[in-house]
Amino acid sequence: MHSVTILGAGKIGATIAKLLHYSGDYSVCVGDTNAEALDRLAATLPIKTVLLDVNDEAMLVKYLQGQQSVVSACPYWVNPGIARAALQAGISYFDVTEDLATTSAVRAIAQNATAKQVFVPQCGLAPGFISILAYHLCHGFEKLEEVKMRVGALPLYPSNMLMYNLTWSTEGLINQYCNPCDAIRNGRRVEVMPLEEIEYFSLDGVEYEAFNTSGGLGTLADTLEGKVRNLGYKTIRHKGHRYLMSFLIQELGLGDRREILKDILEQAIPTTQQDVVLIGATVSGWKNGQYVQVSDARKIYHGEFYGEHWGSIQITTAASLCAVLDLHVRGDLPEKGIIKQEQIPFEAFINNRFGQYYYSTR
Repeated sequence: MHSVTILGAGKIGATIAKLLHYSGDYSVCVGDTNAEALDRLAATLPIKTVLLDVNDEAMLVKYLQGQQSVVSACPYWVNPGIARAALQAGISYFDVTEDLATTSAVRAIAQNATAKQVFVPQCGLAPGFISILAYHLCHGFEKLEEVKMRVGALPLYPSNMLMYNLTWSTEGLINQYCNPCDAIRNGRRVEVMPLEEIEYFSLDGVEYEAFNTSGGLGTLADTLEGKVRNLGYKTIRHKGHRYLMSFLIQELGLGDRREILKDILEQAIPTTQQDVVLIGATVSGWKNGQYVQVSDARKIYHGEFYGEHWGSIQITTAASLCAVLDLHVRGDLPEKGIIKQEQIPFEAFINNRFGQYYYSTR
């Protein structure tokens, strides 16, 4: 059995632990500083738990020695320390971060990886699966014109003016709405502003909007630079959401006071597990001398799994990381150093026992 330590006993970390445990092929340990969260998890799952402070790198290195992989389901800002501990312990590293600076730090650490030690950041939904899907659609083109990536985790029953419920990390959400966004425009690598370039569309009778957000592009701008004319990522929301978030972040200046914005959102906007994830990728360009377009669209709903109710963002984020880890363990990925999401073969991912959660539901 492959031994893996998951750091973070929150919603995503607990879901990753359950998926891996129930597969029967992983020896799972979950570490956190929150004893109550660990006790809740241990009460529903027969796995090992341990009190660990990820900010104590020396202690973390000591614990990780003897493990084979470590998964970070922690806030993005602690991930570089976890990656350094993984490097020293000689084990492989995986995370679900969307933060660009964190990913750059992990990539730098991975340059010193030992044999058969991999570092795989951004193993979630976006970045993560959307990069795997979009790059897969690029195959077979003689010349790429445009790559569009669109993802949204949305409440099924929005009932407030923001038309939104919290479904994942508030810090991550604010990062996406406030930080510059990578893109390629007219063949040039650029940074574009978040919350801008809004577009509208309808799907199954529901009106949506999409706009620039940070992080979702992953490393595709690096991979496709010089190969595509236009490349961009946008987040999907219910119509009207972007206007009010722009008011809070830009007009009221809360983008510069993120702790206040976080407190406002968490006190005023309820969480929900009745959600749906929308995923869409479209690639256009030339094949056999013709200008053509290929697309893929998916809707993944919340549901019942292993006697529990899981939200769709919970399912998709955890399943993506588990699929990537599983492909690594099976020897289907590069054996050393940094692995970009677009290096992961789409067919291997979607046919993996965890990747199959990405088939559209309902």
